[in-house]
Amino acid sequence: MTKRLSLETLDMLPAAVAQPRYRRDDLSAGIVHFGIGNFHRAHQALYLDDLFNAGRDRDWAIVGAGVMPGDASARDILAGQDFLTTLVEQDADGSSARVTGAMTDYLAPGEAAAVVARLADPAIRIVSMTITEGGYFIDPATGLFDPAHPAIAADAASPDAPRTVFGLIAAGLKARRAAGVAPFTVMSCDNIPHNGVVTKNAVTGLAGLLDPELADWISTEVAFPNGMVDRITPATGERERRLVRDEHGVADEWPVFCERFRQWVLEDRFPAGRPALEEVGVEFVDDVSPWELMKIRILNGGHAVIAYPAGLMGIEFVHEAMENALVRGFLDKVTADEIAPAVPPVPGTDLSAYAATVAKRFANPRIGDTVRRLCLDGSNRQPKFIVPTIADRLKAGRGIEGLALESALWCRYCFGTDETGARIAPNDPNWDRLTEQARLARTNPAAWLAMEDVYGAVAKAAPFRDAFGRALAAIWADGTEAVLKRYLGG
Repeated sequence: MTKRLSLETLDMLPAAVAQPRYRRDDLSAGIVHFGIGNFHRAHQALYLDDLFNAGRDRDWAIVGAGVMPGDASARDILAGQDFLTTLVEQDADGSSARVTGAMTDYLAPGEAAAVVARLADPAIRIVSMTITEGGYFIDPATGLFDPAHPAIAADAASPDAPRTVFGLIAAGLKARRAAGVAPFTVMSCDNIPHNGVVTKNAVTGLAGLLDPELADWISTEVAFPNGMVDRITPATGERERRLVRDEHGVADEWPVFCERFRQWVLEDRFPAGRPALEEVGVEFVDDVSPWELMKIRILNGGHAVIAYPAGLMGIEFVHEAMENALVRGFLDKVTADEIAPAVPPVPGTDLSAYAATVAKRFANPRIGDTVRRLCLDGSNRQPKFIVPTIADRLKAGRGIEGLALESALWCRYCFGTDETGARIAPNDPNWDRLTEQARLARTNPAAWLAMEDVYGAVAKAAPFRDAFGRALAAIWADGTEAVLKRYLGG
């Protein structure tokens, strides 16, 4: 029987499984990271593992910090295997496994005092986070930080026992300021436009509720670099635990499966210092905006384009959606005709080649990424990944038929049944509201566009409003397949 992954069992792993070329004792912490999920372990933690394997910067190890209730069980799993993770990289030709060890500790949720004490430690020079697009307390109506959110109000009322990431960061910075310790850099690794700016607004917004002078100090002294992150990393389930055991001989309770492709473009603003990540593939730039916009519109927008028709047609996996001629054709046409032309030039990048690479990544048959995951959280993702492209094309007087059809397919999906009549389980934090609006929209498309927090001024534009209404009516009358065939036929 294969023994569970741990520092003691590393030497028992099959020879084909790569493992850290450094000892845990060689590492010391330099980063606290909030949100120890699959993406972080397949991305930031892996880049650091590469750097440590190269014999560099081993004073930049990661200490995890939990905030959500579910983080407690995640912490227990990782602690039970000495914070090691098995990473399985896959493409059409096969897969390879490696064990990474860039994390040295994980502070459990609810341990605010311990987290703040670690944040106040001068050895910690970067605080990073992967807390999802919906974790930044954005007011849907304004697109700005919401100081009235109940969780933020609770932290403001109990500053010595914060429960949010931003309350903890503000408390850590307050402690460093009081001790005369230089502030750490705050680095978002989430897939949102201008993630550094969004993070700064959240930290200073909460700090302003506590102490305006602290907020001013943070605004002036703390760096919040923007960054673009990219790697397709599905959720882990029993399938992945079985595969890593049967195919690679590792008993890991929480392995990570991902594609081989990875990318990280980061603004080089780290006054407290940083690891030499450029030596392991991170691209440092003065302004990440061109790469960010390219990725958000072509890759994340592309995910949305294939998600909802595939979800309505009962397709389970993303690679299966890409094998469907209608779904693949829809992606190719919308990307070429509407999305890519709305992306400004990116230094050193051929946008057509980038789009082709994205499509190839989507088609990777070994990833096991699910259509349902792509359909998740549309109320947060559509305003970031689809609606801005529509707005830009409307402003330029260009067509939006394909993007209007994508929006109509999302609306039809949120009705809550697929093309066979089977129930679609809730798949959005705002599912009840979306379902109600989608049911109203079946006979009154304007009801869907009335969600101003999603569509804003775009809903008032006649070309989009009319195209959306036609598309939704056609989907209800003829079905998804027939509508896609007509769209592809011109």
